[in-house]
Amino acid sequence: MQHFIHHSEENYLKTLYKLEDKQIKKVNNSALSKALELNPATVLEMVRKMSERELLEITSDKSIKLTGKGKKKALQVIRRHRIWEVFLVNKLNYKWSEVHDLAEQLEHIDSDELIKRLDVFLGFPAVDPHGDAIPDENGKVKKIKTQPLTEAPLRKKLTMLALGNSSDEFLNYLDKIGLAIGNNVEVTEVEEFDKSVIIIYKKRVISLSNEAAGNILVSV
Repeated sequence: MQHFIHHSEENYLKTLYKLEDKQIKKVNNSALSKALELNPATVLEMVRKMSERELLEITSDKSIKLTGKGKKKALQVIRRHRIWEVFLVNKLNYKWSEVHDLAEQLEHIDSDELIKRLDVFLGFPAVDPHGDAIPDENGKVKKIKTQPLTEAPLRKKLTMLALGNSSDEFLNYLDKIGLAIGNNVEVTEVEEFDKSVIIIYKKRVISLSNEAAGNILVSV
């Protein structure tokens, strides 16, 4: 039971951090319940318990915010998750669309020494396979300046750095058309009719829908 509570608590912390990081002005019980896909009453009870442990606070307007202690723990979980994803892709040859659920399980192995050794073994990766920054062991996250392909200038060499959508469906789509993090691309045209984006990658011409292009984040 204690393991389950620990596991559940870390999921709450990680989810709350990601909601706050998206700069959602007010994260309340409803928003957190939706993100966790849990019953609001269940979430409310867990929030109360975590508030008592000073991992989060409930403000006067019923917003939920991480405390310094809670944010530190959330970043530790995110760090473990993203390092495990790098290991699974780079060393065990999993596809980038296959690792999220596995990393969701592995992230709850609470061993700082294991993660330190993995970090060294992997060569201190700065980002995970989807381009998300990996917090360092002090919880610092290096912000990477990006822009969606839909806003990128024409005829400029750009590097794919991250994704706005890391769903399995989108990752499989990118696999199908042969695009991945680290690729150098160039926007040649934006169609006036539907705002689809035409790019060149390795002398190949690829047409992307506006939605797909908007979820590919490239260098500024």
